[in-house]
Amino acid sequence: MFIFKKNLSSKKRRLLLENLEGYLFISPWLFGFIVFSLWAMFASLYYSFTKWNILSSPQLIGLENYKDMFKDPLFYKSLRNTFYFTLLAVPSQMVVALGLALLLNQKIRGQQIYRTVYYLPTVISGAAVALLWMIILNPVSGVINRMLGWFGIEGPAWMLDPKWVIPALVLMTLWGVGGPMVIFLAALQGVPRALYEAAEIDGAGLFKRFIHITLPMISPVLFFNFLMAVIGSLKVFSSAFFMFGTEGGPRNSALFSVLYLFANAFHYFKMGYASALAWGLFIIILAVTLLVFKSSPLWVYYEGELKK
Repeated sequence: MFIFKKNLSSKKRRLLLENLEGYLFISPWLFGFIVFSLWAMFASLYYSFTKWNILSSPQLIGLENYKDMFKDPLFYKSLRNTFYFTLLAVPSQMVVALGLALLLNQKIRGQQIYRTVYYLPTVISGAAVALLWMIILNPVSGVINRMLGWFGIEGPAWMLDPKWVIPALVLMTLWGVGGPMVIFLAALQGVPRALYEAAEIDGAGLFKRFIHITLPMISPVLFFNFLMAVIGSLKVFSSAFFMFGTEGGPRNSALFSVLYLFANAFHYFKMGYASALAWGLFIIILAVTLLVFKSSPLWVYYEGELKK
């Protein structure tokens, strides 16, 4: 304990020791973040101002990569695909995850089994999920089109039709809503039962109790899941990559921003341009995230918070 000054009180010494212990415990994460994330971010920022094909030394070219990015039609195509996917995927994921959480919050026999079954798909690797859905969405022998055929409906070509590629990928993402479902479930279990009982006594029906009690009480979790879903959808990559590679599907209908970035970096070996694309996407995600945070006071309720 000789490292502490003699004039420090025992309380301050104990607090300093606890802080040192805390930093010691998080030091592996800090080391990993600095070496593998922070350093890589600054390196990519430098490379975004260079022309670099990985095999030779990078050459500084100033803002040329960013100028090329704004003149690149595929950049805008990838952005349109990404935002279209986000607009379809985020509401779908939120509705399905919350709906499943509401169902699994009921007291029924085998409740734990159902919760486990709905969560299990989230632990399956992206490659396995993509392979599974390629079989399910097969236009000839796929399960979905066969089921539609029972009702006399001709199923779409899914992954072969540019109009159906993104809706098919959105349908595929619903397979993995177990993560936000569990978070919603935890939030629902934290809503005081007395609020529902009081509302029921006042004659409030199921729908009114959901609108005026459930949604406000779980709005912080709703905000968290919504934000994570938005960020995740803007970074969509694995499903399109495993299904179409770097080609981006028929008529580039599945060419998302991260996939286009990856193709430039590791297929065309344009690492400088890929770094510029990465920073462009980072700024877009940051702007969308700040917009969501800015809107949160309008619809997120924190218990005990006084509104001015």
